[in-house]
Amino acid sequence: MSNTIRARLGVIGVAGLFVTALAALSGCATLHGQDAVTEQLLAKAGFQKRNANSYEQARSLASMPPFQIVARGVGRDVAYTYADPVNCRCLYVGGPQQYVEYQRLATERDVAESDLWAENDGMDWGLWGGWLR
Repeated sequence: MSNTIRARLGVIGVAGLFVTALAALSGCATLHGQDAVTEQLLAKAGFQKRNANSYEQARSLASMPPFQIVARGVGRDVAYTYADPVNCRCLYVGGPQQYVEYQRLATERDVAESDLWAENDGMDWGLWGGWLR
């Protein structure tokens, strides 16, 4: 193989790695943005934010499933937790009432986003023969 072909393959390989890394990083930024929205909804629903102020709390927080609402049995009651070991290094804690309110707020947000998408989709239905016939 000639040196010119090797050089071109090397450039293509580096460009491919760059594009892959860029896509992965932009995906992470999107996910962290979603985490912030989730945390805003949790706070609005009445979940309590508890910072990991000690080494033991930080270690416990790191052992929890990150960025997920988890139901935990506490005696005869249920507590819902949401661990964020990356951004705020905190734990959101709520009960059944706060969880129901969070679900309501999340559904409201999803419907509002769907409506916004439907209004601004830019679809020219005339090109496709209209909506219904």
